[in-house]
Amino acid sequence: MTDNTSAAPKIRIRGLRKAFGSKIVLDGIDLDVPAESSFVIIGGSGSGKSVLLRCILGLIQPDEGLIEIDGVDVLRAPRREREERIGEIGMLFQNAALFDSLSVWENVAFGLLAPEPTRHSEKHPRLSRTEARARANAVLEQVGLDPSVGDLSPSELSGGMQKRVGLARAIADRPEILFFDEPTTGLDPIMGAVIDGLIVDCVKTMGSTAIAITHDMASAQRIGDEAAMLYQGKLVWRGPATSLMNSGNAMVDQFTHGRREGPISMELRR
Repeated sequence: MTDNTSAAPKIRIRGLRKAFGSKIVLDGIDLDVPAESSFVIIGGSGSGKSVLLRCILGLIQPDEGLIEIDGVDVLRAPRREREERIGEIGMLFQNAALFDSLSVWENVAFGLLAPEPTRHSEKHPRLSRTEARARANAVLEQVGLDPSVGDLSPSELSGGMQKRVGLARAIADRPEILFFDEPTTGLDPIMGAVIDGLIVDCVKTMGSTAIAITHDMASAQRIGDEAAMLYQGKLVWRGPATSLMNSGNAMVDQFTHGRREGPISMELRR
């Protein structure tokens, strides 16, 4: 990928804090994600990974901090500008999160048909059903599914196929940013590798910026250019995704190798 080290980050986060009652979930997160790169965040259950994504998406309001997308502070920008920036994000949910009442192609084209005027622009116009079906067929092929699958209901699909449909929906509007929430959860190792390969191909083809959260170390190394570990609300390590299994950081090494003993276990025993 292109060297973006000297360019302004696509996503810039400073001093991000979020607590639920007395539970501090994000404790001063600083993070830059370069444009056209894939960034992976690892960490245990309850470490704040999903909360971080939801803050960027605008689904959760942080207590403090700054979140910039393309230099725009989405926490303080006017509503229209904020929605335009957040509208550039495509999301693959952990369990695909398909709508049972819609056909597969309607799931894929959901954002293209959405009635909200703020969701559409000259860059992302609302499409007719005929146009949306054609786009859905194209992205289904892009993720390795025959367009005829579009006429099925989500309940007729295997877990791997549902995940592909979720990915197709995430990329259907050609977003500049893609979020992946545990993309290989519930999949066998081979299908997990297939999904990871599709994610990498889609990111490279569209030139998107991607953030993935995962417990799957093989997936993290396949998807990521860079990686970071979130622990007790703080980013305790950042480095190349290829270094995840030999980071030299005691907490990262314990987590990635699944060791019972180490600094994380000592904290949990208190």
